[in-house]
Amino acid sequence: MAEYVKVALDAMGGDNAPLETVKGAVEAVNEDKRVKVFLVGKEPLIRNELKKYTYPEEQLEVVHAEQIIEMAEPPVMAIRKKKDSSIVKAMYMVKNGECDAFVSAGSTGAVLVGGQVIVGRLKGVERPPLAPLMPTSNGVSLLIDCGANVDARPSHLVQFAKMGSVYMENVLNIKNPRVGIVNIGAEEEKGNALVKETFPLLKNCPDINFIGSVEARDIPAGTADVIVCEAFVGNVILKMYEGVAGELLKKVKSGLMTNMRSKLGALLIKPALKTTLKSFDTEQYGGAPLLGLKGLVVKTHGSSKAVEVKNSILQCITFKEQNINEKIMEKVASGDSVKQEEKEDII
Repeated sequence: MAEYVKVALDAMGGDNAPLETVKGAVEAVNEDKRVKVFLVGKEPLIRNELKKYTYPEEQLEVVHAEQIIEMAEPPVMAIRKKKDSSIVKAMYMVKNGECDAFVSAGSTGAVLVGGQVIVGRLKGVERPPLAPLMPTSNGVSLLIDCGANVDARPSHLVQFAKMGSVYMENVLNIKNPRVGIVNIGAEEEKGNALVKETFPLLKNCPDINFIGSVEARDIPAGTADVIVCEAFVGNVILKMYEGVAGELLKKVKSGLMTNMRSKLGALLIKPALKTTLKSFDTEQYGGAPLLGLKGLVVKTHGSSKAVEVKNSILQCITFKEQNINEKIMEKVASGDSVKQEEKEDII
C-alpha cells in the first residue's frame, strides 16, 4: 500500500487528555488506513488508555515524552525549557521529517510559538495564520486569522487571503473561492486604518477572487468562502459564533421539551433537526491549521472530545495528499526570502 500520512498527536494536550486524545487517535486509524498516528506523551498513561480499544497496531505508535506544557505557562519559556514535553517533541518530529503533521488541543500559545520557531515558516510567508472552518448556511467558510497575529499589517492580510484561497480550493474543492475582508460596512471607504489600507491591495490582487467587505452578520449566510481579518477581530468572531450557536441549541432543546404537545412534535422533527444541527457542529470540521509552515500544524479546541481529535487527524490526509504547502509557496512566495526572526535565541 501507499506510504502512510504520519501525524504526531500531542496525547497530553487539552482538558480531556489523554482519555479523549487516545480515543480520537484510535477512531482515526480505524476509519482510515492511510494514516499512522504517533501518540506523544507519558507512555504509561497512553498505554493504559489503549488497552480499552481494538485497532491496527501498525497504525499507532507511542512516543514517550515526560513533560507537559500547561495552559497557563508562558509559551516562549515553556518551549525553551521543556524540551521533553509532548508539544516540543512532537513538533521536532515534524521538523525532522519523521511526521507530516502535528495535532494538539494543548496550549495555543505554545503551539503558535513552537510552530514558528521549531517547524519554521515557508519561504516568503511573513506570518502564519490560524484558519478554522466556520459552518454556514450553505457549507463552510474559512476564518483567517483567528488567533495568531493580533497586530497584522496589510501585507499579512493579503498573504492570508492567498493562503486561504489555496486551502479552500484544494482541501474543500471550492473553485475560485470568494474572498472578503471583515468590515463594519459594505462601502470601500469604511473601516479602520488596517482595513482601509488592505482593501485596495486585495482589490488589485490578480490571483484571488476578492468580493469586497463582509459584515459579521453576513458570515453565517456564507457570503464569502475566505473571511480575512487580523487575529483580534477573528478571535472575537469565532468565540461569539460558538457561544451563540451553543445557546441557540440549548433554547431549541428547552423549547421542544416545554409540554406534551411540543415533545410529540420533537419526535416528528428529530431526524431532520439532528441533520440540520450537525451541519453547525464545529467538531466535525476538525481543528484550525496554522498555514504557511514547513509542516502542517493543527490546533484543536482545548475542550476537544474524541470526534474533533479524530477529524483533526483525518484532515491532515487531504492536506498532505493535495500538496498544500507547495501550492501555498507557489501562490505566496516571491523571489526574495522574508527575513526570519532569530529562532535560535528562543529555542
